Amino acid sequence: MAEQDKISVKASDEQMLYANILNKGMIIGIVVLLITYAVYVSGMLPTFIPVEDVPSTWHKSVAEYTHDYNAPTGWGWANYIGKGDYLNFVGIAILAAVSILCYAAIVPGLMRKKDTVLVIIVILEILVLSFAASGILKSGGH
Repeated sequence: MAEQDKISVKASDEQMLYANILNKGMIIGIVVLLITYAVYVSGMLPTFIPVEDVPSTWHKSVAEYTHDYNAPTGWGWANYIGKGDYLNFVGIAILAAVSILCYAAIVPGLMRKKDTVLVIIVILEILVLSFAASGILKSGGH
């Protein structure tokens, strides 16, 4: 390969910031998942559904499960954070929110660079992800 054919690719500051936040957020989310799962299976907290009863729920549809157990939907799980089985959702929420945080973190740098089109796209992405996570649409099992 000739010297002129070699391409040097360097990530932008925003790409590096996004990647670093994503990496740290992913690690935090997984650690929280592991800790909350250990709390759940250890029985340190009461559960919404007893651990031994969980296999009997696996065949149920979401509608049957929520009806039969009066289980919360959407963000209703947050009201049951003191229950071991719903405490696990904290790690999932962290993992789901990391992308929004990453996008929010890169906006100031993009604004300093006066990259208006990308600023608009990133802000729209933040709004779409936040709107989807809010459960307002009541879709996707919410």
